[in-house]
Amino acid sequence: MKLTSFISPTGNATYGLIDGDMITDLGATRPLLPSLKDFLACKEFTAGGFEATGPVYPLASITCLPVIPNPGKIICVGLNYKDHIAETGRSDSAYPSLFLRTATSQIGHNAPMIKPRVSERFDYEGELAIIIGQPGRHISQENALQHIAGYACYNDGSVRDWQRHTHQFTPGKNFDGTGSFGPYMVTPDEIGPRETSFLITRLNGEVVQKASLDLMVFSIEEQIAYISTYTTLETGDVIVTGTPGGVGDRRSPPLYMFAGDKVEVEITGVGLLQNIVANEG
Repeated sequence: MKLTSFISPTGNATYGLIDGDMITDLGATRPLLPSLKDFLACKEFTAGGFEATGPVYPLASITCLPVIPNPGKIICVGLNYKDHIAETGRSDSAYPSLFLRTATSQIGHNAPMIKPRVSERFDYEGELAIIIGQPGRHISQENALQHIAGYACYNDGSVRDWQRHTHQFTPGKNFDGTGSFGPYMVTPDEIGPRETSFLITRLNGEVVQKASLDLMVFSIEEQIAYISTYTTLETGDVIVTGTPGGVGDRRSPPLYMFAGDKVEVEITGVGLLQNIVANEG
């Protein structure tokens, strides 16, 4: 099942179920569930087998929003692939490295990723995102997957010089319009084994990152267990699980994104997220 948030041809912010090249506007017939986050929390979704009612539109006629436009938390995991740790010169850590993104930093599929006017070091980071369904605290690794509503592609666009102004990553990870999330989320039944699921990032058609999902240092289960130890994971929260090696900032010469560049993040069984880079303003 593929679900996403979007602007309908009538101009309404809503959400829907994708079937082929069409989308059913679920939000139009569910006034008490105004967002996809609300829908993921309702019994209609959690029980499965809901009826797809609502207007139907061609996908080509809608404007994609971030899959979850209004998450309570976006928790990003840094340094979670061995080759990325090696290229940064960092040492291994006993615990996941975490930072937060804001909802205003996100855009949807086909929306422009905005290169800030104050930097020439705008970098790509293809990642797998997890959308939380069932809320929980102190979740065990054994039960972690039961709390996932779906998976999506994410491009954690990073402004590298601002990321390093201090030892905190926050500024470089939260410029408006730098984090791309979409084009939709797939429910867990759609994604295959991690060892055969590959994350690939392309810049202007050239593969710049490639890794299987089983190469994460901290697995999906470990991330959920660790994060839920200090905070309650709520429906619609997003965990962005880390990027493989190959980021532009660590290449020689560096490879950054500029206006007109096309960047894609593709994950086996999850989808293909694409955006064109545009200058701020």
